[in-house]
Amino acid sequence: MADIEGTYDELFIAVPKALAALLDAQDAGGSVAVFVDGEPVVDVWGGFTDADRTIPWRRDTIVNVWSVTKTMTALCALILADRGELDLEAPVARYWPEFAAAGKEKTLVRHLLSHTAGLPDWDGPVRPEDLYDRPAVTARLAAQEPRWEAGTAAGYHSLTQGFLVGEVVRRITGRGVGEFLADEVTGPLGADFHIGLPAEHDSRVALTLPPPSRDEDYKASAPGAAAPTATGSGIRVRDGNSVAWRRAEIPAANGFGNARSVARVQSVMACGGAGHGVRLLSPEGCARAWEEQFAGEDRVLGREMRYGMGYGLFGNTYGWGGWGGSLVMIEPEARMAVAYVTNQMREPEDDTRGLEVVMSVYDGIQGLRA
Repeated sequence: MADIEGTYDELFIAVPKALAALLDAQDAGGSVAVFVDGEPVVDVWGGFTDADRTIPWRRDTIVNVWSVTKTMTALCALILADRGELDLEAPVARYWPEFAAAGKEKTLVRHLLSHTAGLPDWDGPVRPEDLYDRPAVTARLAAQEPRWEAGTAAGYHSLTQGFLVGEVVRRITGRGVGEFLADEVTGPLGADFHIGLPAEHDSRVALTLPPPSRDEDYKASAPGAAAPTATGSGIRVRDGNSVAWRRAEIPAANGFGNARSVARVQSVMACGGAGHGVRLLSPEGCARAWEEQFAGEDRVLGREMRYGMGYGLFGNTYGWGGWGGSLVMIEPEARMAVAYVTNQMREPEDDTRGLEVVMSVYDGIQGLRA
């Protein structure tokens, strides 16, 4: 069995065993964290950061979590809403006047958060390097005609959601999502999570490894629960592994962290808006996250989905996953947040790792509450 490092409550012994099983099944490396009542009951990691299995995954290893980043961007918007600085029911154009073009004057902020704004992608080609020019890609979205009337349908806004919500945050605060998150969330919480990664952290990054049968040209062009796409081309693994990608601010897809930092931040949502001596928002502000905005077939994903305010809804839990396998799940009733991150991709149709990790947690929760 693969060696697992870290700490865990004995009630949760199934969790490190689940991680070890994934590593034994040829995964490179990963980490899992479980927070209950705002405190860690599992914080474990194992495996390697490189394809040759020569560099051990360490306590401070971080990885691109892809679309798990969306939960961090959504949290920023929910904090502003709770403070009264952002009205989720207001037209986007109240904060971003240029957005009213091409019939979008009635598009509301909550439509951006719930993938119902009708802007799931850009019209015309978008190259990976175009995403590094925030003013240009947001201006294109502001000028673009929606593909459906806002609020009448949903289609996964895989890359556009981050730029849309992020621009609203910027217009209100004068700060990008990465800066706002660092100042208002991860800094106060002491969480090692970054949107736009400074160079001093590069040595800690575990590069994304494509599925075993693929190479770094593997693209995220096919519809999937968290697959970044751009019209005319797919984002490749090599793009996500580039220095340019790390330095950019792509608020839907280029967050870097580990399971500990993801769970530490999102545990605040599981605990009524406070954690680690910090209150980020009120219990009522937290509850906005799981207000259902849409239930039905997602036009992009081609399957039934339920969306809240920036999070996917799954029974009595909510959260989201990232291209390649990373995942965060929040269960307010149990005051629990679970995060799993990995550098090893699998083919999306065969990837059940996040679910396996989450299921391994429940015996421990039952024991803890007994």
